[in-house]
Amino acid sequence: MAGRTGRVTATDVAKEAGVSQTTVSYVLNDVPHQKISEQTRRKVLDAVAKLGYKPSAAARALRLGRSDLVLMFLPDVPVGGTITALVEMLGDELERHGLNLVTRREHHAPLKSLWRELMPAAVMTAFEVSDEDVAGMRAAGIHVVSAGLGPDAAPGVLTIPQTVIGAMQVERLADTGHVRIGYAAPGDPRLRDFLALRLEGARTACAERGLEPPVLLDVPLDIAAAAAAAEQWHSADPAVTGVCAYNDETAFALLAGMRRVGLSAPGDLAVIGVDNDKLAPFAMPPLTTIDNNLDVVVGRAARMIVGGVTGRTLPSSPLVTPVSLVVRESA
Repeated sequence: MAGRTGRVTATDVAKEAGVSQTTVSYVLNDVPHQKISEQTRRKVLDAVAKLGYKPSAAARALRLGRSDLVLMFLPDVPVGGTITALVEMLGDELERHGLNLVTRREHHAPLKSLWRELMPAAVMTAFEVSDEDVAGMRAAGIHVVSAGLGPDAAPGVLTIPQTVIGAMQVERLADTGHVRIGYAAPGDPRLRDFLALRLEGARTACAERGLEPPVLLDVPLDIAAAAAAAEQWHSADPAVTGVCAYNDETAFALLAGMRRVGLSAPGDLAVIGVDNDKLAPFAMPPLTTIDNNLDVVVGRAARMIVGGVTGRTLPSSPLVTPVSLVVRESA
């Protein structure tokens, strides 16, 4: 075997282990009701390790009668820590159920060309997909899971409540005595759909409490620009005393800009972010934020995907609020 070139096959594994190819298949696929001794199983697994054998996706698809791929089609937005963590967690969870997650972004290729090329078992999208695409995928036997951003998502759609996030930010600031509130928007136009919903939630919460709408300013990831926004809020008449930041990155920029012009949180401007970034506790001061509870989102997404692909019903996680407030010193 030392001189072998090219792809290692199940036949090679069978020869190395001194067993039949059928036995190799039974062992690798963990086929139930087959009486295979532990010694034989060990021979097969040792041969797999020695030869570096990896079953092909095509072979798995033939065995299962379907692909084991799940295509996650992401919108054309900046890939920050939250999306990265979501993809990693969902990939790990699906792998436990024999499924492999692949991701593509919207601007790389149209969804139609991707699903026809990959023929995945399921497609998960984080934005609106045309009825034609959904019908085509379902006709091809592909399970479709959609993520809705608003509060009124259709049944069977994974809801990620962006309006609730904005409302919770305002409620925290109002509950701590702030009556004139600002909203720090990101400078990236690709985030406009998310921003519109979070800002809508913030405006609604202000109206419900009899407050003026939030004073909206752009806070890009630039200290000078963030400092200018902080001064504008602080010097307004009446002054803005609390700011909802679009996300934690925006909040970090704002806090840095405030320090440049001698303002502090929460005394001059209370600041609340979104995402509960792993760096939030290390901000100056530590950042109050809204946690997206990605473990809850991933659990719900995995149940929808695995149930649709395999027909198995996964245990439900405890009912919890999809997002939650994390209070630290900044607000």
